[in-house]
Parts: sequence; C-alpha cells; structure tokens
Amino acid sequence: MSPTPPARRLRLGLPRRMFSQVLLMQVAIAAGVAVLATGLFLAPLGNQLDDQAMRRALAIAQTTAVDPQIAEDVVNTPPTADGPVQREAERIREATRAEYIVVMDWRGVRWSHPTPDEIGRTVSTDPGQALAGHAVMQIDDGTLGRTARGKVPLRDSAGDIVGAVSVGIAYDSVRARLIHAIPELLAYAGGALAVGALAAWLISRRVHRQTRDLAFSDISALLAEREAMLHGIREGVVALDRAGRIRLLNDEARRLLGIGDESLGRSPDEALGDGRTTDVLAGRVTGTDLLTVRGRRVLVANRMPTDDGGAVATLRDRTELEQLGRELDSTRGLIDALRAQDHEHANRMHTLLGLLELEMYGDAMDFVGEVVGDHRATAEQITERIRDPLLAALLVGKATVAAERGVALVVSDRTRLPDRLVDPGGVVTIVGNLVDNALDAAAGTPHARVEVESRAEGTTVVLTVRDTGPGVPPGQYELIFTEGWSTKEAPAHRERGIGLSLVRRLAERQGGGATVARAQGGGAEFAVVLPEALTEPDTEPALTGPADRSAVKEESR
Repeated sequence: MSPTPPARRLRLGLPRRMFSQVLLMQVAIAAGVAVLATGLFLAPLGNQLDDQAMRRALAIAQTTAVDPQIAEDVVNTPPTADGPVQREAERIREATRAEYIVVMDWRGVRWSHPTPDEIGRTVSTDPGQALAGHAVMQIDDGTLGRTARGKVPLRDSAGDIVGAVSVGIAYDSVRARLIHAIPELLAYAGGALAVGALAAWLISRRVHRQTRDLAFSDISALLAEREAMLHGIREGVVALDRAGRIRLLNDEARRLLGIGDESLGRSPDEALGDGRTTDVLAGRVTGTDLLTVRGRRVLVANRMPTDDGGAVATLRDRTELEQLGRELDSTRGLIDALRAQDHEHANRMHTLLGLLELEMYGDAMDFVGEVVGDHRATAEQITERIRDPLLAALLVGKATVAAERGVALVVSDRTRLPDRLVDPGGVVTIVGNLVDNALDAAAGTPHARVEVESRAEGTTVVLTVRDTGPGVPPGQYELIFTEGWSTKEAPAHRERGIGLSLVRRLAERQGGGATVARAQGGGAEFAVVLPEALTEPDTEPALTGPADRSAVKEESR
C-alpha cells in the first residue's frame, strides 16, 4: 500500500493575489464604516425619540391647561368619574392618543384618570414642581407603567394656580418607534455597503489590470531589483513622465549628463539647456542610436515611449570608442605613410647607391643633405612658431601624413603661440579634428594645401585652418556642426559627424565659438576663438628663437 500523504494544514491569512487583497481590505473598510455609521446613528436616536415623546406630552398638557373651563370645573365641581373634568380630559386623550391625562387640584387629588377608580385619589408621583409653577418633562414609572411625561400648572382666570395637568405617553410606543427604525436603517446601511463593495470591486479590477495581478511581495521585489539594475548597469537611464518632466535618473545618467537631483521634476530644456542631447531626450529628434555630444563626452542615445505617455531614454558613453577609432584612423594613416616612406626611402637608397657607384660623391652628399634638411626644416618651422610641445608634435606628425597624401601642410607666418595653454589637450583635440577634416577635403585636389594659423591675443587663442578643398555650401554653415551630420561614409569601427560638433562644444565650453566661411581662393576656412585659453605671461622674457636657446646653453656650460 502506498503511504498516505500527510494532511495539508489549513493556512489562514490574507490571499496572495493583489486583486483579492485589495478587494478584501476595501470591503472590510466599507463594512466597518457602515457598522460605525449605523452605531453612531442609533446611539443618539433613542435619546431623540425620548425627547420628542416628552415634548409631545408637554405640548398636550399645555394645550389642556389653557382651557379656562377645566380650571373652573376643578374649583367648583367634585372629582367624579362622570364629571365635566373627566369627560373633557378623556376627549383630549382619545384625540391625541396619549396614555393618560390627569387633572389634579392643588392637593394632588385626581380629577381625571383613564381608570375611573383612581379619580379622587392622590397621584403616585410628586406634583410639587408643577404646582410651584414650573413645566416638567420626565420619564418615570406610575400606576400605568413607564411613561414619558409632561406636567404644567393649571391656572384660573385670575392666574392663580389651582392645580396641575399631567400627560403621559406610553414608553413602549417610543421603544417601538426605535425598533421600527432599525430595519430601515440597516437597509440603508446594507445598500451603502453594497455600493461600497461594488466600488471596491471596480477599483480592484483596475488595480489588477495596472499591476498585472502581481502580489505586494512581487512588486516589492521588482522595485528592489529595478533599483539594483538601474544603479548597477553602465548605461545612463532617464525616465520622463507624460508631461515631459524628468522623473528618474540613475547614477550613470547623472555622470554622463552632469546633472543631479535638482533636475528631477524639470523638463530636459530646463535641466540641460539647448542642444541635441535635449532634443533627443524631449523626443524632438527621433531614431535609433542617435549620436550626441555632452561636454567632452560622445553619447549614443535611444528613446522609447511608454504606455503611460512618458518615455525612457538610454545613454551609452562612446567617448573612449571614438578616441580609439580616431587613434585607429591615425594609426592606419601612419602605416600608409610609413609604407609610402619605405617605398620612397628605397628609391632614395637606390639613387644614393647609384651616385656612389658612379663615384659622384659630392652629388651624393648634396642629395643626402637635401633629403634630411627638408624634414628638419619642417619640424623647426613648426616648433619655432608653436611653443606648446603637444600641439607642435601633433602638427609635425600631421605634416608627415599630409605629405604622403599629397597635401602640403604649412604653418602660417603669422602663427605665434607661447607655451602657456591652460588646456593643451582640448586645443590638440580641436586642431587635430580640424586638420583631419581639412586633409580629407584637400586630398586629391590640384595644388592641395592646408594652412594652420594659431595666434595669441592676450589670453585669447585664435585658431584658423584653411584648405583648398571644395568648401562648404553657405546653407550648411551651421548644419556641419550638428552631431551625426557628415558628407563622408562612416567606417565600420565608428560613426561620422562627431569631430566638428566636438570642436564647437569645446570652444563654447571655454566661452568661445567655432565658425566656417569660404576661404580666399576657394575651399573652407574654419575659425575657433578660445577666450582665456592662455595663462598670464611670466615676468621673465620668453625665448624667441634658436639664438636665444643657444645663448642659454652657452651660459649653462
């Protein structure tokens, strides 16, 4: 025989589904409110009914006491069961449906009573307050049981108190009214509870659809997982609500965009200012893997709308990849240049070997001096006019690459740049991008030439790069500085349309700007102004040429 499975223990508690939990809690709240409201209504209802009964009894007593004939009959006739006072009191009692109407003299002797045998006897309760001229309302026990009573003094035509009138209403009728009101009240409470339960069911259904019937524990776990994911991934995440305001930023987005908690609740325009990054986040620029520049960072942005009318944007940092791509391009250019130089060097070696075999030693020496002198002259020309070592090294390398591409890279005679750059790396980036674009534009054109000019005006640096390429159409003078815009085909390892945008951003970051115009004689002329790019000059005189450096060397010896 197979073993008997253990009995499952009954577990009491809240249901796991959110729909059931919300419905159960709301129905419980509605039921509690209905019971509380019913109790609060019934609690004062008994007192209100008692008060109404006593006031009704008092009103009947006052109406009876104002009849002057009753007061006259109390004074002039004896208390009998068929007397005029008894007849009038019974008439009023039957008309008002009171339990009793007792008329008494100043001694408390009854002149009327529903039970005729009680006429002529003293009342069972103290009539002292009524005989003293006061109106009395009370609930008390008497010969006819518990009643709601009203007592007033009875006055003759002269206004003297000659007795009192006591009217009673059976307390059982008051209790019956209260009991009769309870079912009606419970019906109203039940109707309110039913409406509340229906509303709770509708609300629970809406919550069920919006939360996909997840349990509270599941939602809590999802929230914890979301927080861990958002702050752990290496992509920036920006969430916007249906009004276009930023409602969430993860750590990477704060780093890439350079903003913090103060941007929450604000639109991208208010938080970031004008620019392509703002346009992408706001949805004014659409597409996938959109390139944008924020400060010195090159970002790839994607924006996805959400069901609630908002959107979620992701940002990836491509700065290092772009730099690697540029280094790869430079390396490939250098390899091509070395390959060409190797070929040219082989030709020169063959020429030199031929001169030596022909014993033309003088011509061989002149040939070697000419070859070495050309390269040395170019390097000295650049270093004489540009004192910053990074920028000078860049231009010397670019000159070699340009020569192998058939382009003459020259430094303008007006170039004078001291070694006082505040941000040499930024200037190298600007000049490198401009020269690369100029070489691409000028390569393959007749008399290809690129001219670089850099001069200092106080602490301001003015950079100008001219080429003999086809130039830029006037209608595209601003468009070429837009991220992602390029007329050249993008290589497989990186995107195009970043260099000029980065140049303008770097210039604007220093309070300057970048412009393009048509160069004299054709081609394009790019100008970049960098205010405060130089430190203040030292008090010692700057070296101006080889003669100065030679003098320093002689003194050091």
